[in-house]
Amino acid sequence: MKIALIQSAPKLNRSNLDDAVGLIDKYHDADVVVFPELALSGYLLQDKLFEDAWSVEELDILASKSEQCDIVIGAALWDEGKVYNSALYFSKGRLIHIHHKNHLPTYGMFEEGRYFVSGESIKSFETAYGKAIMVVCEDLWRAETIATICASDAEIVYVLSASPARGFNEGTLEIESQWDALLKSTALLSHNYVVFVNRVGFEDGLGFWGGSRVITPMGECEYVSDKFKRQNSVVELSHALQKLGRYLFRNS
Repeated sequence: MKIALIQSAPKLNRSNLDDAVGLIDKYHDADVVVFPELALSGYLLQDKLFEDAWSVEELDILASKSEQCDIVIGAALWDEGKVYNSALYFSKGRLIHIHHKNHLPTYGMFEEGRYFVSGESIKSFETAYGKAIMVVCEDLWRAETIATICASDAEIVYVLSASPARGFNEGTLEIESQWDALLKSTALLSHNYVVFVNRVGFEDGLGFWGGSRVITPMGECEYVSDKFKRQNSVVELSHALQKLGRYLFRNS
């Protein structure tokens, strides 16, 4: 199973859809193409959110492109008169699952709770490559989210993120170390591959650090993208490792 990690730098306008389509065409030989949180919208939309948020009908081009490969992508999405920070999964010509971000940070540099509505659930869903589960950034910073993932029947976890850089310390990035611990814990506890795609670029003083990565079911980094630059990579996942992780858990 080949996963394309699209570490992009979305703009604060609707041109992101055309950019995403071009990247999907370029990486359509992958089985699944994965974009970051709010890849279709940009992060700091603020009041512009309500005119730039997408409706599902406006994303028919992504449904069409999913005839070539599955697509995981983040967007500000209208749903029944409310705007959510959402992850969408397209496959075989249709939208098969939407996850609305449950936990909206509204502290420090974050103001998501002022603009978005919170989702209320995290559910696994069937894909051509086994059952998957999607979460968005702050969702994974909650113990109940990791517990939900571990209790699910998911076989792969997609984590879409727009994580700003913070905590610079003698050549290291504290936020990267924290994310690495969360992702590895999720992989080890759920015995799943965890695919983390984080954006890059700058918006109004916020710099996003990238560092997208794939964590094996054994809790090891199989691949890590560079920090602070656009980078697109294809990583092949081994389901044998997933089976081994679950076997060792059952027999420990």
